[in-house]
Amino acid sequence: MVDITGKGEVVREATAVGTVRLRKETVERIKRGEVEKGDPCAVASVAAILAAKNTPQIIPLCHPVRITHVESRYELGESSLTARVKVRSVGKTGVEMEALTALTVYLLTVWDMVKAYEKDEAGQYPYTRVEGVCVESKVVKR
Repeated sequence: MVDITGKGEVVREATAVGTVRLRKETVERIKRGEVEKGDPCAVASVAAILAAKNTPQIIPLCHPVRITHVESRYELGESSLTARVKVRSVGKTGVEMEALTALTVYLLTVWDMVKAYEKDEAGQYPYTRVEGVCVESKVVKR
C-alpha cells in the first residue's frame, strides 16, 4: 500500500459511469415493472452501497476509507441502462476505486436480475455487454 500517513483529511468525491447493453424487450420490461426478480435498479442501488463499503476487501491494495455517502442514478435508453454512482468520503485518499467498484456491481446486479430475458436459444448472451466504465469526475474539497 502507498503510505498516506502524512496526508491531511479532506472531503473527497468520485463519480463513475457505465452502461449495460440490453435487448429492447428487456428495457421495456424494466420500464413496465415486469422483471420477475423485482426492481433491478432498486436492488442495484443497495448492491452499489455494499460494494463501495467493501471495496478494500475486493481490491487488495486499496485503503479502507470512511464512506459518508453513496448515490446512484440511472437512465434507460432504447436498449441500454446507463448508471452513475457517486461516492463521498472524508479521508486521506480518494474514492475512485469505491465508485468504480460500486458502479460495476450496480451494472452486474442489473444484468443478474434480467439475465433470463437476455439469453438466446443456446443460453448465451449475444446482446448483453457492460461498456464504458470510467471515472467521470473526481473532486477534492479542501
